[in-house]
Amino acid sequence: MSKPDPPAAPNPVDTAAASTSTNVGTAITNAFLNNTNQITPTGNLTYNQTGNYTWNDPYTGLNVNIPEFTATQTLSPQEQAIQDQMQGAQFNLAGMANAQSARLPGLLNQNVNLGSAPAAGDPNALASVPGQQTQLDTSGLAGASNIQSNYGSDFDLASVQKALMGQMQPQLDVQKQQLQQQLADQGIKYGSAAYNNAMMPFANQENNAWMQSITNATAQQAQAMQTANAQAQFQNAAQQQAFQQSATQGDFTNSALQAQLNQANTVYGAQNQTRANWLNEQYAAQNQPINQITSLLSGTQVTNPNFVTTPNNQIPTTDVSGLINNRFSQDMSVYQQQSQNYNSLMGGIFGMLGGVAKLGMGMSDRREKEDLDKIATVFAADNDGDRHELPIYAYSFKRDPTSQRHIGPMAQDVEKFKPEAVADIGGRKFLDHGQVMGSILRAA
Repeated sequence: MSKPDPPAAPNPVDTAAASTSTNVGTAITNAFLNNTNQITPTGNLTYNQTGNYTWNDPYTGLNVNIPEFTATQTLSPQEQAIQDQMQGAQFNLAGMANAQSARLPGLLNQNVNLGSAPAAGDPNALASVPGQQTQLDTSGLAGASNIQSNYGSDFDLASVQKALMGQMQPQLDVQKQQLQQQLADQGIKYGSAAYNNAMMPFANQENNAWMQSITNATAQQAQAMQTANAQAQFQNAAQQQAFQQSATQGDFTNSALQAQLNQANTVYGAQNQTRANWLNEQYAAQNQPINQITSLLSGTQVTNPNFVTTPNNQIPTTDVSGLINNRFSQDMSVYQQQSQNYNSLMGGIFGMLGGVAKLGMGMSDRREKEDLDKIATVFAADNDGDRHELPIYAYSFKRDPTSQRHIGPMAQDVEKFKPEAVADIGGRKFLDHGQVMGSILRAA
């Protein structure tokens, strides 16, 4: 196994030249594919190569010959005859327009006389219409009462209750004095339990009288509030009717004013439209000669042939530079893998040979070995520095009953380029492993 050589890097100029040449060739091919001649009933469209243009690539110095095309459009005999007639008619019309244009200075020097135009609408007639009402006329509501929002607030419940109780209180006081005198005559002292028990029914009677006065006062208050409520509703209904009558009167007035304003607008618009019509007639009379001259100068053109859309075929450009660089990347990957394998193998071989070299002379006669497997090839240098291929083997010694495997060169192979590293002892060849290792290192 020899040490692999790295792949040569692609030349960027050669890569650019190949890419440019491929791109230009693809573009020229696409041009020939898409320049499709067409023949129609109204005319023809043809493409012809009428020259060449030489383009120089400033980076690579490559001269590229690029074809030049000319597109020619021709009319059919019938369309060509129409074209000739139209051009003749345009020539005649242009002459008439030139003759008529001599009248333009006189026409343009005459302004439209606005003194005889109908009068425009008078906006003052619109301003004289009174404005519509935006508020209710409340002058007729001066005598109406205000709407009642509350009622019965002047009813004094406490005064009514006091008045009712005042009617019963004298009688209750007489009854209380009589009961107290009766108890005193019976010898029942004031404040005693018997006295309090005897006075308790009278106290209940007096309390019931107060409760009855409150009930009577409350009933009178409810009756007074009901009467005030009825009176307020009557006043509010009268006030609402008065407001409704005022609003109806305002709507009637506004409707009449709107009708009056619409009528004034109609008159105003009719006057303005009459004036506008008159002005348009005057302008038309002045512009008519100019429009006639413009019409004479413009003529219809012959219809050009309608060509179909040709297929736009595009051949994709070959990425030559990408292919070259990809191939270089692949070769570099292979080289790196081979180098890694070589370095791993040589590291193992050098490690073993280094261990053997420390032992000095060792028997390495091919005739004493068996089961030889060539596992690699390294380079070793002779005394002049020339490199020689030196095979490396895995082997066993014939006289070794254990058949232990060893790795190293054969003495006969080393003897071919460095005989001083081989010694013949007892009819067998021995190697100076130190010299062999030195030769390999010098050739690395």
